Amino acid sequence: MTSARDWRGFLFVAPFLLLYSVILIFPLLRGLWLSLNQVDLFGAGHFVGAGNYVRLARDPVFGASLVQTFEVTLMIVPALTVIALALALALNRGGRGAALMRGIFFSSAVLSVTIVTLIWRFMLAPDAGFLGFAAKAFGVEPLPFLSDEHLVLPALAVTTIWWSVGFPMLLFLAGLQQIPEDMYEAAALDNAGRWTTLWRITLPSLRRTVVLVVMLQTAAQLQLFGQSQLLTAGGPSGASRTAVLFLFETAFGRWELGYASAAAEVLFLIILAVTLTQYWATGRATAAQDGR
Repeated sequence: MTSARDWRGFLFVAPFLLLYSVILIFPLLRGLWLSLNQVDLFGAGHFVGAGNYVRLARDPVFGASLVQTFEVTLMIVPALTVIALALALALNRGGRGAALMRGIFFSSAVLSVTIVTLIWRFMLAPDAGFLGFAAKAFGVEPLPFLSDEHLVLPALAVTTIWWSVGFPMLLFLAGLQQIPEDMYEAAALDNAGRWTTLWRITLPSLRRTVVLVVMLQTAAQLQLFGQSQLLTAGGPSGASRTAVLFLFETAFGRWELGYASAAAEVLFLIILAVTLTQYWATGRATAAQDGR
């Protein structure tokens, strides 16, 4: 009887397991096999073992793309988390005005990366862009955000924050609405001020939401691609080439699928290691606070 019930349970989840294997497991294993071969789109290729990985370790372009990926991620994730939390705190109230503002701030999240880059190309262009006109109006020389090696990554970060802020804002709003109202009523009875309530009640209650937002955004920004390709094409002089853009150029520019697959496996392991480290570190911090 138990065996028949187990089989019925397996048949129930079998369609999902099949789809999961086809969409995720098979491409992962296929990519791992490709990374061990020297292959392109037009030939069968041949087995080279760890040769692609040795080549990656010696490739300064790939190394620079990883460094730039980490730099832009560090620019985006903390700022995005703080801005999204601030917006959620400001808009966590009833009324049509707050609902309208929530819709406005979330609206950028539904835009495609192509539209986002077109908007910010218009904003950042020093000659014909909005910021360029504003700088000239104040008698200041416009900054070449997209053609200066020191400004291009901050420009990508600002573009990405503007585009991505809506979803983490909604996560924080959901977290805020789960905090019991009687906690705030008790704080009011104790004459706790706004900052005391924020630091003693709101932020500790949002700890898990903050962890979720940071982990999701870190994994997402380590895969940043569209903004870099469409806004700057990796320039100037490769200063905004991210790891995924390196993969794209290698696979579809030079047709080196094996080499690109090896780079993809390395990036996958980096993202996995970073997110697991974040989960472990925040788990220990949460356990330490709960044990007080």
